[in-house]
Amino acid sequence: MTTLNINGRDHEVDADPETPILWVLRDTLGMTGTKFGCGAALCGACTVHLDGEAIRSCSTPISAAEGLKITTIEKVTDGTDRVGAAVHAAWIKHDVAQCGYCQSGQIMSATAFLASLSAGTQPTSADIDTAMQGNICRCGTYDRIRAAIADAASTLV
Repeated sequence: MTTLNINGRDHEVDADPETPILWVLRDTLGMTGTKFGCGAALCGACTVHLDGEAIRSCSTPISAAEGLKITTIEKVTDGTDRVGAAVHAAWIKHDVAQCGYCQSGQIMSATAFLASLSAGTQPTSADIDTAMQGNICRCGTYDRIRAAIADAASTLV
């Protein structure tokens, strides 16, 4: 048994220590907000936070998360996370989602990025592009993603 802290709650999981976090979230715990995209940590659809850092859950085993805090899209967008709420609101304001499949990963990466900035910092477009590298949007809403992140940052001052 492995104990995982997910969204502030401990969960006992009976799974091989090498099982990717993604499959424990989706298949064992029924938390389907985190998406499977490529399975090779290349697209970002499966992004979650591990102690505040954006990681790819499709390639990170549960053994790497034991004793750390996993945060998923369900928690970041429930209104209790200040940065997550700002990003979520900006996503809606800028009508970012098209098909929506990559959006949970995009929001998780954006939230980790903005949370890592010093208070009052307004990131440049280049900063945003660098932070969001590895999050692929097949619909190509990158301009809206960039605008939403900049807008969210401006509300966090």
